Amino acid sequence: MGDSSGSNMGEKLWGGRFVEGLNPVMDIFNRSITFDKQLWDVDIKGSIAYAKALEKCGLITSEESAKLFLGLSQISEEWASNSFIIKDDEDIHSANERRLKEIIGNEIGGKLHVGRSRNDQVATDVRLWLREQSTVLKSLLISFTKICCERAKSEIDILMPGYTHLQRAQAIRWSHWLLSYAWYFHNDVDKLDDIISRMNICPLGSGALAGNPFNIDRDFLAKELGFSGCTPNSLLAVSDRDFIAEFLFWGALVATHFSKWAEDLLLYSTKEFGFVTIADAFCTGSSLMPQKKNADSLELIRGKSGRLIGNCMAILVVLKGLPSTFNKDLQEDKEPLFDSYKTLIELIQVACGTLETLKIHKEVCFTALSPDMFATDVAYYLVRKGVAFRDAHKIAGEVVALAEKEKCTITELSLSQLKTLSEHFGEDISSLWNYEASVQQYQAFGGTARENVAIQVQQLEQWISDSETLTTQV
Repeated sequence: MGDSSGSNMGEKLWGGRFVEGLNPVMDIFNRSITFDKQLWDVDIKGSIAYAKALEKCGLITSEESAKLFLGLSQISEEWASNSFIIKDDEDIHSANERRLKEIIGNEIGGKLHVGRSRNDQVATDVRLWLREQSTVLKSLLISFTKICCERAKSEIDILMPGYTHLQRAQAIRWSHWLLSYAWYFHNDVDKLDDIISRMNICPLGSGALAGNPFNIDRDFLAKELGFSGCTPNSLLAVSDRDFIAEFLFWGALVATHFSKWAEDLLLYSTKEFGFVTIADAFCTGSSLMPQKKNADSLELIRGKSGRLIGNCMAILVVLKGLPSTFNKDLQEDKEPLFDSYKTLIELIQVACGTLETLKIHKEVCFTALSPDMFATDVAYYLVRKGVAFRDAHKIAGEVVALAEKEKCTITELSLSQLKTLSEHFGEDISSLWNYEASVQQYQAFGGTARENVAIQVQQLEQWISDSETLTTQV
């Protein structure tokens, strides 16, 4: 590894100060072009805006500006057509600058970078990229929510057990379960909007760390690039990666929500539950056991959450000990970002397909309801008779214990047996033994009663419509 001539210093954007070539191993270790090349579009957009700002403050002429636009447009076409040739380029910024100089010459091409550093350039690029890609993620989450709503409407009369501690607890509607996850992802979209609004400020014009000495109009740059304003401090501008950390946490949280959803369906799809059947298109088989049908779509969704949580941890560990302004450690921000984005896209698409095609078994869900689930209803019955809830709860527990002693269900206990526990029991106790009535009693807003489920669907459908309208306008 003694040969350090593997890289031509004259071709590096920073090579003038160095007299020795970069060690080939270090050259490879230092490069980010293999992954940051996907920033090509936003990098060019940022350069076009910067060229306009340079012309505006008189640092380049209108003729030079026109040549820069022409060259940058050609580079954009080359990337778009997959004909751009990566050479000995360190990163996307040096690749585009190198190609620009090849097209329009070094003299004019070299003027584009005046007063601009890769530090403020990459900070701008990543914000632009994340802002653009967030619309794709939002669209997919809205699509998943829409599927939840469509199924919730058409399957609103399906009853099933609700669980706490993975034990049968109270009867609920299948639609209520579906919509509980729809609300998770509704909230996730809102959280993403919050993140984007916070990060939508322009760092361009901050230079390497101290600012720009050429009276660049930063407000103009912000407007050109669709930012809501400018970063107020140049040191902050080049070092801030909070928005990436926030996004990676957001991605980990979204994946956690999908993991919970997948775990529920994995249980519901087992022979032991039998509530749902996952379509063959989202399952695989066993290499040894011919009868196996594995819901690998759901297992992979559950597993990918660990990957996304890891990406979030990675950026926090990178950031935690950095001194102020730019450090090369920050090159490690992009791979977790790009990986989380790609993983989320694939995950949500698979989740949409799995939910859209699964079959729900209404009779099996209903059969899983058991009389012991009326125990809470017994307590509520006694409360309506004037019994204090804690006393009612105790009596309902004694009802369950008596049924276990008599080796029957609580619905099979006679009125005389019930009256041995409380004189408040009457003939009307038999009206409790109805699962539909049990579900319908939860009339308070947010409950599992039919009307409440219908209201949830309406609210979510309105939100979906409003969100799609905003996306179209953007």
